[in-house]
Amino acid sequence: MHKLFGFSLSDHSRVFAIALPMIISNIAAPLLGLVDTAIIGHLPDAIYLSAVAVGAMVVSFIYLLAVFLRMATTGYIAQSYGADDIRAQRQHFNNGIIIALGLGVLIAVASPLINDLAMWVIAPSAELEGYARDYIEIRLWSAPASLITLVALGVLLGRQNSRKAMLLVIITNAVNVVMDVILILGFGLNVKGAAWASLSAEWVTAIVGFYWTARALGWHLRHWQLKFQQLRQFLGVNGNIFIRSLILQLCMATMTGYATRYGSTMVAVNAVLMQFLMLISLGLDGIAYSVEALAGEAKGQKRYDKIRYWCKITLLWSSLFAVVYTLVFALAGSAIIRLITDIPEIIRVAENYLPWIVVLPLIAHWSYWFDGVFIGLSFSRGMRNTMILSALIGFLPLWWAGLPLENHGLWLALSGFLFMRGITQAIWLKYFSSPGHPSG
Repeated sequence: MHKLFGFSLSDHSRVFAIALPMIISNIAAPLLGLVDTAIIGHLPDAIYLSAVAVGAMVVSFIYLLAVFLRMATTGYIAQSYGADDIRAQRQHFNNGIIIALGLGVLIAVASPLINDLAMWVIAPSAELEGYARDYIEIRLWSAPASLITLVALGVLLGRQNSRKAMLLVIITNAVNVVMDVILILGFGLNVKGAAWASLSAEWVTAIVGFYWTARALGWHLRHWQLKFQQLRQFLGVNGNIFIRSLILQLCMATMTGYATRYGSTMVAVNAVLMQFLMLISLGLDGIAYSVEALAGEAKGQKRYDKIRYWCKITLLWSSLFAVVYTLVFALAGSAIIRLITDIPEIIRVAENYLPWIVVLPLIAHWSYWFDGVFIGLSFSRGMRNTMILSALIGFLPLWWAGLPLENHGLWLALSGFLFMRGITQAIWLKYFSSPGHPSG
């Protein structure tokens, strides 16, 4: 049997059969998003682009917090897939769809309140507020669709069908671009056209995703049943991951929000530097998806030796990706900054922060990988508690201590936060979790 780094080539292939399609979809989505932005950006008034940017930020923040649906579904489906229990997979699908529909309708109905809160926080100009409100009001009616798509992605990834998961991401963006051309350029609907285009894309994707997952599970309406005990357990897992995601987003938002105290240039600099985190996630997310599916499958099979095996091979690849990223950022960091912006002052200031960026992959890859392990094993309490601990003993103390360092202090806090996430997750996995206890 041919081996690479001590593992069989066929097992490396299984890792990348899951990881590669998701890496491709992570790359494709921003590229199609550039087309989307370019269409809006070529309208005669810049207010339209600003309104779409503000509106999309609000909607994305809400939907990003709902990513717990994808994570929880992936873990449970992977385990029941490993156990070859199709009835359990159908029930997890039922639970996910019930939560997606209930929460999605609630978000849609609450859109006026969400709009008021968002405008109070952002405080845009009167003209910008009007357009942004229009965008948010329309987009939030796609909430049920977006949440159903998260469930579909969870099912597909849990069953190791990452090619269709990749296609769902690409379908969303492709339909969005086509509808942008029709509604914005064809019918001249500017901001409302952009919102209706995204709404259309999200509903098309939800319908396709629901069909694919139902077909894969052999699911029909007769399988629709509500089991309150299982639903309550599923809600508990989702609640833990929601808290985890909320804390993560608040820490990340501080990198932009608190930077406003140091001037508009520093806000722009951080916005540029945060793109390096996006580049890191292209590869590390793919490996995390692999360990979610493979470790979850092994847990369902009660093959705890296989859990350790898949953890070792995926950690190897996560570490290799981190080293490559560090080398690339060390050698070409300045060139990447110049690709993102051509403003001399921002380039000059951003280059001062490159040392943080160079070491970031080596620090961050642990938390990406551990997230995959915890999701695959459904250790949601561990995800929640380690995130809280990391914020309390990693981010907040270093942010406070780093205030005299201004923006360097923010990057110190972020680095400490990511470092503590890896440490706390490792400790939790070793001492407080066991494969026999799904809540971790």
